[in-house]
Amino acid sequence: MMGIVEAFVHFRWQDAVDILIVAAVIYWIILLIRGTRSLQMLIGLVLLILAFLISQKGKLMTLHWILNNFLSSIILIIVVIFQHDIRRALSTVGKNPFFFGAHSPYSAPIVDEIIDAALSMAMRRIGALIVLEREAEVDKYVEVGVIIDGKVSKELITTIFFPPSPLHDGAILIQGEKLTAARCFLPLSANPRVVKTLGTRHRAALGLSEETDAVIIVVSEERGVISLAIGGKLTRNLDASGLRRVLYNLFVSSKKSLDFG
Repeated sequence: MMGIVEAFVHFRWQDAVDILIVAAVIYWIILLIRGTRSLQMLIGLVLLILAFLISQKGKLMTLHWILNNFLSSIILIIVVIFQHDIRRALSTVGKNPFFFGAHSPYSAPIVDEIIDAALSMAMRRIGALIVLEREAEVDKYVEVGVIIDGKVSKELITTIFFPPSPLHDGAILIQGEKLTAARCFLPLSANPRVVKTLGTRHRAALGLSEETDAVIIVVSEERGVISLAIGGKLTRNLDASGLRRVLYNLFVSSKKSLDFG
C-alpha cells in the first residue's frame, strides 16, 4: 500500500505524457493491423511469449530452451513477420506525420460519382475493379497500364470498363480528385484461406488490400453484385445503401468531423 502511495507522490506530469503517447501509439498500431493477417500473427507471438514465461516459471527446461533461442532474435522476427505493416506504417507517417489528423482526399461529389458508376455497371453486369488510394501509396504494388489523369466522373469510369474499350481489363486507380490510371494490374491474394470460388478480380482486390490501406470496389460481371475489399477482408453483395454507407463513413463523415471538429 505504501508503495502505491509513494508512486502517486512521485508521479510527474512528464510520466502522464509518456503514458499517453505510448497508449496512443499502441492504439494506432492496433487500428493499422486490425482485420489483417498480421493481427493473427501478433496474437500467436504473444502466446509464444506467454508459453516462454510459463516454461520459465514451471522449470520446463527443454521447452524453455527452445523458446529462449527462438525469442532471442525477437527484433529480427518482428521485422520479418510484420515487414508489410511496418512499410505501410512508415509510408503513412511519411505522407502524414500528424496521423491523428488524417484528411480524406475524397469529397462527397467524388464519392457519389464512384458510387453511381459502380451501381450502373452492376445493373448492366459490367465487370469493374476500382482502387481508391488512401494514406499509403499503392504505386509499388500496382502495375500501372495507361496514364489517364482525368477528373473522376461516372461517365469516364463506365466508359473505361465498357467491354469494347481497350482499357476494360484490369483496374482503375483513383487518387483523390483524379482518375490517374487504367488497365492496372494488382497483386493476387496469397492468403491460403481465401475461398477457392473467388474470381481473379476479387483475389486481386484482396491482394492489394492486404498490402495497403486502399479501398477496392469490385463489380462482378457474372452476378452483377458489388463487393468491397478493405484491410484483407472482402464484404460481398453490397446494395446501394450499403455501399454508400461504407464509403461515406470512410471518406466523407471523417472529413466532416475533422473540418468542423
